[in-house]
Amino acid sequence: MTDVTDTLQLTVQRPHPGLAIATVAGDVDMCTADTLRREASELIERGCPHLILNLAEVGFCDSAGLSALIGLWHAAREVSGALSLVHVPDRLMRMLVLTGVDAVLPVHATAAEAVAATITGPPTPPPGDGSAAARPA
Repeated sequence: MTDVTDTLQLTVQRPHPGLAIATVAGDVDMCTADTLRREASELIERGCPHLILNLAEVGFCDSAGLSALIGLWHAAREVSGALSLVHVPDRLMRMLVLTGVDAVLPVHATAAEAVAATITGPPTPPPGDGSAAARPA
């Protein structure tokens, strides 16, 4: 059984203007999810609309933690930003896949990969990719 904790720490780096990498340490559960949401939301509101969460040091995440991640994704989008996750533990990755959250929250293997994807933005599909817009009438 997993112990519920009330300790969560965020360590923040700002490698580019408008972008923050927050390393989350501790469990993200019913006791700490509000702390994550509050502190990460402050980063977004104070000029870092693009937020990367490094979850390598997260030992456990429950539904309250998942809800906090979704809330942060919405907060970033409201200011034309983005939320990305890196170093997602296997147990949390399974939860993201089972709930379908992995379809909206980009997950990257490393912070450098997430930074590069954030800076360059989403790739534009090449012409003739098979979409309806590219097909002749």
